[in-house]
Parts: sequence; structure tokens; C-alpha cells
Amino acid sequence: MKYTRRDFVKTNAIIGTGAMMGFNFVSPDVKPALMGGKPVRTSSWPSWPRWNPDTDEPRVLEVLRSGVWSRSGVVKEFENKWADTIGSKRCLTVVNGTNALIAALVQADIGGGDEVLVSSYTFIASVAAILQTGAMPVFVDSDPETFQIDPEEIKKKITSRTRAILPVHILGLPADMESIMAIAKANNLVVIEDACQGWLAEINHKKVGTFGLAGCFSFQNSKNLPMGEGGAIVSDDDDFMDKCYSYHNYGYAYGSLVGAVNQGAVMAGTKIRLTEYQAAIGLSQLERLDGETQLRETNATYLKGKLEGIPGLSTYVLTPNVTRAVFHLFPFRFHSEGFKGLSREVFIKALKAEGIPCSSGYIPLNDKLYLKDAFTSKNYKRMYQADELDFDKFVANNQCPITDKLCNEEAIWLSQSMLLGTQSDMDDIANAIYKIHENAEELLNYKG
Repeated sequence: MKYTRRDFVKTNAIIGTGAMMGFNFVSPDVKPALMGGKPVRTSSWPSWPRWNPDTDEPRVLEVLRSGVWSRSGVVKEFENKWADTIGSKRCLTVVNGTNALIAALVQADIGGGDEVLVSSYTFIASVAAILQTGAMPVFVDSDPETFQIDPEEIKKKITSRTRAILPVHILGLPADMESIMAIAKANNLVVIEDACQGWLAEINHKKVGTFGLAGCFSFQNSKNLPMGEGGAIVSDDDDFMDKCYSYHNYGYAYGSLVGAVNQGAVMAGTKIRLTEYQAAIGLSQLERLDGETQLRETNATYLKGKLEGIPGLSTYVLTPNVTRAVFHLFPFRFHSEGFKGLSREVFIKALKAEGIPCSSGYIPLNDKLYLKDAFTSKNYKRMYQADELDFDKFVANNQCPITDKLCNEEAIWLSQSMLLGTQSDMDDIANAIYKIHENAEELLNYKG
């Protein structure tokens, strides 16, 4: 291609500025890939989930060949190891993280007429679990720097009907549990932690999921500890965990829930038991979880330092006293004004074109039709007054402007598997973003 004097001046300006910021941007083709230029990266990223046939398959094959596939000794082995890993007295596995939340809320006696304060920047499962109990979700706005539920906003949402707080350690970054537990104690509220993205995350070296009455985890295929599907509840409360166990096994008596001979189920339960082969997969993944978590944390810290030098971006901030973040996702905030008015939509397209997979993340959950569907159900109409089920009024009372801005304008995510790459891979991410920043004005002309 023809390389003009103007290209030469522009390239050297970028190289010079990039060098001062610690970048290694040396490509003479500075044209954005979205506009026909050469991508910063063309090689693939680490795949997920990881599977090593030599180390991972023997246990799974042993289980399959045994013919014992329903819950038995392998599930119990995983539960014991997960409880020990998290630093909790008890662990119960279930079919997924959503049902872990439902079981924990139900056995915490949350139900119709109760209000549960919940993070607004989260996956729908957090709210769906509340609706399954018959309780009313109350959305709490976020701290934009941490992406987590804001304790100051929690205080504003407490009413005489508030029974529980459901904080979510979203993205693998811990919520401010010390502040949340203080609020809960002062108001006699139950805390159920949604730690479905928080495996091994810590506050003052205490694992998330162990602060409240219970912590709930997910082992779905995309998660940092995958087994296809799966979930777990952890708690130090024996009576609570006995109830959860009974609930997950049709309501049959277990532990402190003593039943009479031939009495059958002693509570209204369900069947959400984990299988032996899922637990075998989980045990193999657990062997390398700590090492992979360390690598993600190291790469995230390095990448954060790189991105902090680029105008128009805000990197994540950890809540006070966090001693470990686990980065199910690497988030940062995009500010259009720092990119000459470039939209987030075009920024994402440009970053993908440079070979960097990314997404805009969650959509707001506080105004969607799944809530209206619940409110118009027979059960909700019997449990609440018509005024309480007015959908437009509910939406007005549950406005979360910070979360809306994160969802609609600012948030950018990179997946956890990308953080299992090398430092050079992290340089590619930073260089691609820097390249977009330096070519933002040209990208304003993108019409695709």
C-alpha cells in the first residue's frame, strides 16, 4: 500500500505518545481495522472450558462405568472440598446457581409480602429467584466505580416490609459486605449472598459467600469453576442447611428434621440434586481453580495499569478491604466524550475488528416484562394489593440511574478466559483500545 508523509507523521505521533504511556504500538498501519486497516491481533484467545484428558477424564469415566450416577459419594466429596475451600462449615450442591438462590431464600423463610433488596446490576437469575418465593424484589442502585450494589442506596430502600438483602458479587468483584452486614444487623435483615460469579474472592481474607446466612455459587459452563450446570449453597448454620438438604430432596427428613416412620416428606420440597458425573467434572476443575484465579488476577492488574493511561476510560475500583478479586469478567467504563463523541456501539465494533472480543454486558432489569408477568399471576394477585402490583408505579419506584448508565452507555466487558493468556495478550488489548482512541475522529465516519 502507498505510505504517505501524512501517514508517517501520524504513525510516529502515535508511537511517541504510546511509548510515553508504556505501550508497544509499532504497526505502520494505523488505520482502524473497522475501516479496512490491519487488526492489532489475529491470533486466537484461550478457549473455555479447559479439559485435560489425562488428568480430568479418569474420575469421570470411573463414575460413568460404575453405574452410580445419581447423588452419592462423589457429590459428597465435592461438597466437602468446596466447603473447605470456601471456609464454610457446610455445603450443599444443587442443579444450578438459580436454584441455589431459590432454596436459600425459601429456607430463610422469605415469601409473599416480603421485600428483598437486590443488586440492580446483575443477571436475571438474582431477581428470578426472589420472584419464585413470592417476595417483592426492590432494586438498589450501583456504585459506578465498583459495579456493585451501593450500601448507601440500600439504606434508602429499607421499609417495614424489608426482610432480606441479596447482594451480588458481580463480575467476580466483591460487594462491600462489611457495610452490608452492618446495615443488615442494624435492621434485623437476612443476607443471602449471590456469589455465583465470586469463587475464591475475598474481603480481609474471608471468602465471599461466608458473610451472610448463606452464599450461593454457580458452576455453569461459562463460569470460572465449570461443570456444565451446577450450583451450591454454603452456610455455617446447621439447622438452615438441614432444611436446604431436605428441600432439595423432595422434602424428606434430614438431620435435625426428624420424621416418623413411614411419614414421608416432612416439608414441601423439590428435586434439585446434583449428579455424580457433574461432581467428578467439578473436582477436576477445582484442582486448578486457584492457579487460574491467580493468573486472572495478575493479568487483570497488569491490564488495569495499561488502560489507566488511556483518556476516556475508567477502570474498575475494588471495594474497601478486598484482598482478592476473581474476575469472571474484566470490566471498564467507556466515556464517549473522551473518544471525540464516538458511540459505545461503534467502539465495541471497532475493538472486535481489532481482534479483541468484548461486549456491553447487562441490560437493566427493573423495567422488563418478566416482572409484569409475575405481578399479573394468580399467586401475586392473591398475595398483594392491586396498588402494589401496578407495574408502572413499580418501575417508577425502582429507578436506578447509575445502573442504567452502566448498562446503556458505559460498561465494557472482557471475558475471564482472555485473562488466562500472556502479558503480551494483555498488551494487545491495551494497544487495540489505544489505537481506537487515537483514531476516534476517523471512526466517527463509520457507517456500517
